[in-house]
Amino acid sequence: MALGAQLSVTDLRAAARHPVNYPVVAEHRTLGDMQMRIANISAHGFMIDDAADLARGDRVIVRFPVIGRIEAYVIWTKDHRAGFQFERIIRQDNYLAMINELQPNPRLRQAR
Repeated sequence: MALGAQLSVTDLRAAARHPVNYPVVAEHRTLGDMQMRIANISAHGFMIDDAADLARGDRVIVRFPVIGRIEAYVIWTKDHRAGFQFERIIRQDNYLAMINELQPNPRLRQAR
């Protein structure tokens, strides 16, 4: 019998994602600073739709309001999109505060 959590990437896809339009500068180890525009975000990760030159497994460091710097890695790419998973799950209170900063338009926020 296996012990511990048996999570997989597909389990994280069920997380609520919030639409945003948030530009960030990501630090990539070999490509340097990269401009990205985050299209949606969850407590587990985010998606960008301008993912040139990124491949599965690439790691970046991004800075968000409230939570600060956090490492994320590419878990999938398709066309010009890429999905990233955070190195750790964001605490619920910090996540909600971050969403309020990233998406100030209340009509675009999901009901809580």
